[in-house]
Amino acid sequence: MSQLFDLSGQVALLTGASKGMGLSMATALAEHGSKVVVSSRKLDQCEEAAEAINSSCGEQRAIAIACNIGYKDQLQALVDETHARLGPIDTLVANAGVNPFYGSMSDIPDEAFDKIMGSNVRSNHWLCQMVGPDMIAKGCGSIMITSSTGAFAGSETLGTYNISKLADIALVRNLALEWGPRGVRVNAICPGLIRTEFARALWDNEEAVQRVNEATPLRRLGEADDFKGVAVFLASNASAYMTGQAITICGGTNMYR
Repeated sequence: MSQLFDLSGQVALLTGASKGMGLSMATALAEHGSKVVVSSRKLDQCEEAAEAINSSCGEQRAIAIACNIGYKDQLQALVDETHARLGPIDTLVANAGVNPFYGSMSDIPDEAFDKIMGSNVRSNHWLCQMVGPDMIAKGCGSIMITSSTGAFAGSETLGTYNISKLADIALVRNLALEWGPRGVRVNAICPGLIRTEFARALWDNEEAVQRVNEATPLRRLGEADDFKGVAVFLASNASAYMTGQAITICGGTNMYR
């Protein structure tokens, strides 16, 4: 049997993992043998998600640790508790993100701008620096940062969010350059429009769904489970020669990027 996608013995830490894409990715990693840390702001939601994963896997593969990514001390506590309970980290999926403002950049309050850039970019930088030493010590490891196809274009309503996601791709490229010689791979995952609670405002009416379907070669919105395969691929030896890339999962809407 091929071991190409076998994650047995690995430890994966995922933020924004109690629902949606993050939960699907955590579930897939656990199903392929990894122990996973399910993290988000609310502990009860993390615990519920971890229980669902353990139930589907038939054994204790997932643990729950609450963390607000906007606070450096909470991120450090997340990494420290992961070390204490599971050991060194092999895979990091920095999936958590925020978008507290919808509208023109001319109208965005400073607090909203700072929150978007802090949570979507700086927190990923912090977390990578906290987890990176584990991977460098082993000479291998995989980091995934969730960006967005929004990174590839401007927007009249999501401008600052899109800027933060383009910055995430730049962060990925720089870390891939710095840590590649040490065996650590770093890639960005760029979702298109996915039917998750986070993106509900963009798809929650029939007209919007029809418009998106008509503009998407695969003629449907993305679903959270569409990210299971890419997570396993990037965490496993199947992607051993891939780093510094921005991988679009978008049904074909950004095939020319």
